[in-house]
Amino acid sequence: MRPIRASAPGRAGIVGNPSDMYGGTVISTAVPLRARCTLEPAARLTFQSPTQLLTPDTLALAGDAFDVCRVALHGLGFTVESAPFAVRIETDIPPQSGLAGSSALLTAIVACLLHYRGEAWRTPHALAERVRQIEAQLLQVACGYQDFYMAVWGGLNLMEFRDKQGLGADPDEPWATVEPLMNHPRGTPIPLWLATTGGTRFSGTVHANLRARWESGERSVVDGMQRIGRLAREAKRALLEQDWTRLAHLMNENYAIIRDLGGSGESLDQLVACAREHGALGAKLAGAGGAGGTVILLTLTPEQTLPAVRELAGQVIPIAPCAPGVVMG
Repeated sequence: MRPIRASAPGRAGIVGNPSDMYGGTVISTAVPLRARCTLEPAARLTFQSPTQLLTPDTLALAGDAFDVCRVALHGLGFTVESAPFAVRIETDIPPQSGLAGSSALLTAIVACLLHYRGEAWRTPHALAERVRQIEAQLLQVACGYQDFYMAVWGGLNLMEFRDKQGLGADPDEPWATVEPLMNHPRGTPIPLWLATTGGTRFSGTVHANLRARWESGERSVVDGMQRIGRLAREAKRALLEQDWTRLAHLMNENYAIIRDLGGSGESLDQLVACAREHGALGAKLAGAGGAGGTVILLTLTPEQTLPAVRELAGQVIPIAPCAPGVVMG
């Protein structure tokens, strides 16, 4: 057995998140941070990270960093006995930062395991849907679809999730529609940056609360998610026409809706306010909110905005809309 390697990017929602859980639309970009998996021959199944080594006896969840390995193996029908290899994982994506790091890592692991078995995933849609199903069912995470589609596709895309509000309950649920918007390596740069708060939170908790309120028919949540999906469809034109003022306005409305629904958090709100007070035209959550996460901001004066943001942020990252999706090797 030769080593098998795969990597997948994190993502940041520009406009439309989290309407991907509610049959909506999202414009999202891959970020220049990746999760990686390597399978190497071993006498028996072994899990490795840069700081840990474990030889598991079962694939039962243990609440540690290797649960993502366990569910990937279990979800694809592997057992401890049928996996004579080491699964080595590493990531550049800060954990629980709102950049879909766990979804990117799970995508890379599943891609390696399928390659090991000699299975093709037929289409990118099939891989994205399969990984999401594993995370939702085996990790029991309340998750939408954009994280997995972005991990597979990379780039910058408008994604339509119409008729997917059931989150897989319907076996005949349609696949998403993915429209790349800016994938050319020489495409016009977009004036977007990411700022992480340095805090962490579990995105499933944030999503589960809003999802329960949506399922109960709470009008503010139902209407809010419909509006957020519409904002992404409006943002497509603004992005393609490079109307940064309009795009920023749509980002700000997206943020205001989520904030008013209780889906943000104090540290994120402070970061958004700081960015806008120092020249950013728009700023919003890049993923789930809560006690920490990442803000995506649009500024035409980065020399004014970014130094102020760095005073509050753990890390500031430029957007890389040409970052590739899942890559083997």
